[in-house]
Amino acid sequence: MNGASHAGGAARLEVAISHKDFAAADGRPRRVLENFELTLAAGAAGAVVGPSGCGKTTLLRIIAGLDRAFSGRVSLPEHGRLGMVFQEPRLLPWRNVEDNLRIAAPQASEEEIAALLLKLELDEHRKHFPGELSLGLARRAAVARALAAKPALLLLDEPFVSLDAPLAKELRGELAELIEEQQMTTLIVTHDVREAIELADEIFLLSARPARVCASLSVREPRQRLSKQAADALEAQARAALDAIPRR
Repeated sequence: MNGASHAGGAARLEVAISHKDFAAADGRPRRVLENFELTLAAGAAGAVVGPSGCGKTTLLRIIAGLDRAFSGRVSLPEHGRLGMVFQEPRLLPWRNVEDNLRIAAPQASEEEIAALLLKLELDEHRKHFPGELSLGLARRAAVARALAAKPALLLLDEPFVSLDAPLAKELRGELAELIEEQQMTTLIVTHDVREAIELADEIFLLSARPARVCASLSVREPRQRLSKQAADALEAQARAALDAIPRR
């Protein structure tokens, strides 16, 4: 049995996946997730960190309702509106930046769209088409599109992958500010421990495939005021916990 439920106005994101299998090339089932449980309080930001290929993207697709072939249950936060940022920007190439936002959020006012474009440094590019944007600008536009709908739950799948380190850090700072301002429940998938620390209130550390949550860490200082010393200590703690997870 599986499903994503909006009923009852859940106060938090709850994921309980007994198992998720894919068919391998030889036709036999290959287990990706098993006994996977995750709970994230309303308004909190969580980060899922795990080895490459362990099923992190599959997890987000299940939460988003894009993959229903699993055994388990997903309960979304109240009001259930969802925004998602994929690994690739996935902007509509025949629409400019502003129109990409308006299609995702037709109820948004002119002022709200303008403020979001300004916040993410896209104001000068609002009439540009995706093919005219650098990768960094396209990723900004993808984040803006997801936020324009004012989601109760924001899912991000390695949104800053393949960007150079300074630009990725800049975008993480902007996203952290927006998470604080909008107080939305946020779940980000990343392989970067430092990125998780800079964005999340709670970090979930995954095993190799079939993935499950093996440990979690709480980031107790607010994102914008986390000292380098505290971040370094958390990173060391997270890496030690990851090293302690048995290899399968």
